[in-house]
Amino acid sequence: MITPLAERLRPTQLDEIAGQEHLLSEKGLIKTTLFQKKPLSLLLWGPPGSGKTTLALAYSKAFDARFISMSAVSHATSDVKKLIQDMQTHPLLQKQITILFVDEIHRWNKAQQDLFLPYLEGGLFILIGATTENPSFALNNALLSRLRVLQLYSLNSSSLQKIMHRYEEKYTKLSLSPKAKEMLITAAQGDGRHLINLIENLEPLLIKKQLIEEQDLLSLLQKKSPLYDRQSDQHYQLISALHKSIRGSDPDAALYWLARMLNAGEDPQFLARRLIRMAVEDIGLADPQALGLALHAWEAFAQLGSPEAELALAQAAVYLALSPKSNALYIAFNQAKELAKETSHLPPPAFLINSVTKLDAELGHGKDYQYDHDLPFAFSGQNYFPQDLIRCKFYHPKSYGFEREMQKRVSYFEQLRKKNPPS
Repeated sequence: MITPLAERLRPTQLDEIAGQEHLLSEKGLIKTTLFQKKPLSLLLWGPPGSGKTTLALAYSKAFDARFISMSAVSHATSDVKKLIQDMQTHPLLQKQITILFVDEIHRWNKAQQDLFLPYLEGGLFILIGATTENPSFALNNALLSRLRVLQLYSLNSSSLQKIMHRYEEKYTKLSLSPKAKEMLITAAQGDGRHLINLIENLEPLLIKKQLIEEQDLLSLLQKKSPLYDRQSDQHYQLISALHKSIRGSDPDAALYWLARMLNAGEDPQFLARRLIRMAVEDIGLADPQALGLALHAWEAFAQLGSPEAELALAQAAVYLALSPKSNALYIAFNQAKELAKETSHLPPPAFLINSVTKLDAELGHGKDYQYDHDLPFAFSGQNYFPQDLIRCKFYHPKSYGFEREMQKRVSYFEQLRKKNPPS
């Protein structure tokens, strides 16, 4: 069996690991734990190729522990039960620290995760889980409270170069032109494993000892699929980045995140709906045209589809980013909903109820209602809230954008109301 290059290059010592300096520096948690000589159960959370498995292996070796590796994809909880049974029936196995590494631990449901709890409490083994998903959603709270969560990050250019240097030390020089080297690092997209796989693809050229140029790479390198899954954290992280870029009035960042999501295969209809939400949630009446433009982008996509209508989404994103921002309407409506829940038992005042039957008339329905169009300024100033509820003020328009005009109108009607208070 041929061992993949990624496995042959895997560091075995913590000091050899590329990246994750925030964990591996002298003041980082990993080194602190080693100094205290007390291994902790960990959850390593990070993107593919960030070094989760490598860190678990090196951590285990640093404690001279017995290392058992499982994957929630290919192993069942029955395998864990067998391991536990073996350790309980063979006390000698308990004399050495055992570290159980479970890759993609989020794949086991929360009931299956409960299996670990009593054995972590009893100290039978140290558990290290690895996940690409947000632990708050992927793991149950009981297990999460017993693990120290360590976040790993995609590898930067310097860390990827360290991996390339490690390859050169162990095998052969990477004869790459500066631009080809830069292209290789860019193609890895922060994924150490992917970089090593790319180098492995280049080995036939490396054997020839010739300088590899950009053009040579173009024919050999396959494009790495964007790190994206519509059900994963990445989906929510990117849409959050797009939303916050628009809210922060940055059209360039908005275009970037929109392009990232479209390139990754996001449903454009989802993006169009999200733009509509941004128009009402973050802009509102500060620019009433924003909602119309977002709706037009949605309609354009329904008519044209990709890729032609993607430009309509970009147009809407830029317009929204450059629109004046206001959440006054969003806040006002949420406050109104809360009060409506609390006072759902209160009926409308009698004068607002249409009088249709004789009984309605006897109950005073419609009595004393003033038809606003028959009054000066078409305004009666009546209190339209329930009788037992003091008139509330939810909507506080901002002093800029079109809401400046709305603020004038609110003030205008408030002045009229003061001049003609409801009886």
